[in-house]
Amino acid sequence: MKTAWIVCLLVTCAFAQSDRHVVVISIDGFANAALQNPDTSAPTLRRLIREGATATGGMIPVNPTVTWPNHTAIVTGVDASRHGVLYNGLPVRTPSKPVRVEPSVAKTELVQAPTVYDLAHSAGMKTAEVDWVAIENAREIDWSFFEIPKPESTVVREMIGAGLVTADQIQRFTKLPIALRDEIWTEAAAYILRAHRPNLLLYHLLTTDSVQHRYGTGALAAQTALALADKHVQQLLDALQTAGILARTTVFVVSDHGFHNAKKLIEPNALLRQKGLSQTSGWDVWAIPEGGTAMVYITNEARRAELTPKLRGLFEGVEGIETIIGPGEFKQHGFPPPGPKSRMADLVLAAAEGYAFAGAIDGPVVIPIAPGANSGNHGYLRSMPDMRAIFIAWGNGIRPGSTLNEIHNIDVAPTIARLLGLEMKNIDGRVLTEILK
Repeated sequence: MKTAWIVCLLVTCAFAQSDRHVVVISIDGFANAALQNPDTSAPTLRRLIREGATATGGMIPVNPTVTWPNHTAIVTGVDASRHGVLYNGLPVRTPSKPVRVEPSVAKTELVQAPTVYDLAHSAGMKTAEVDWVAIENAREIDWSFFEIPKPESTVVREMIGAGLVTADQIQRFTKLPIALRDEIWTEAAAYILRAHRPNLLLYHLLTTDSVQHRYGTGALAAQTALALADKHVQQLLDALQTAGILARTTVFVVSDHGFHNAKKLIEPNALLRQKGLSQTSGWDVWAIPEGGTAMVYITNEARRAELTPKLRGLFEGVEGIETIIGPGEFKQHGFPPPGPKSRMADLVLAAAEGYAFAGAIDGPVVIPIAPGANSGNHGYLRSMPDMRAIFIAWGNGIRPGSTLNEIHNIDVAPTIARLLGLEMKNIDGRVLTEILK
């Protein structure tokens, strides 16, 4: 009798755990300042805030405040010094050549820390992603609709068969307008929820980021993109209702970073060329611009000993460069240590307010942006208030009306794990117990 009771208890616990669901919705570039602005049209998000929990002071991203590093922080609970993702891809070094960023890299090579979806999958839960990042060929994902959808994937084939997307749209996907891609990604996420009911779904929208890069934050186009994203969130809530799992689901709505409008562009590689560090044989030093920061690499190893002590001096006094961060300061900013075989740069440049780094290799070092135009950027140091992201939690397990001041995005992964009945270990984030029932 005792044995039967123990077996029954174990079966009940396993069922209870497998019947938990978490949906993470990431709206790329949705700044906390925009969410706090009452003029921003976001009725769905405001309802979720009233009925759930939020961080009024915003969510602090990790450095660099770029899409892939911060999405990876959200699912690992650690910053870039540990998860290793510094760009929207993997930096590839070639001697005396520009360092290029390769996005098509397997998750097992790119991400150097365990993720919450790894943990869920190993616990026997079902996982899914739509347009998530740093997740290519992840074996721990059961259903995937990739950023550039793969025609052979199960979800794509099922959606074509159901008439939810056409084969032509899949074939031409990268040429489709970004708003249409968001629409298709949303339909894919809704389909996965209705058809497969995963325990964990990671879903990412992009129009908000693309529009703010082009027109700047606060522009009419940017406000329209935020309003459209709000409607996509409602579509997923409707899908959860149709799937019959809304009452058993926790929904997180987050973003990876905010935005800041620049009026002038700094061209670090044009400066390096003027300093004679671009030769006919290649480049001795190369900078990767990331908006508010630029990552500077010594690419000619034969000159490393000579150039290392001179590197900071190349950029001192340049208009618009507010901070120069050397290796001794990397740890405090959450960067990994540098080295010839490291992903990390040898120096980080941080722009002042109103400035951003760009990628020209010729011409003036500082270029004013055309009058009346805005250049929306992120990538600034996470200490800039404009970089604050949004955080909303709603649904099963969330205490209604709970409010936090500010949190760190590395707190999201352990909180997801707790709601799934799991635990993430050896991480830097914490469980947000204040918002949990």
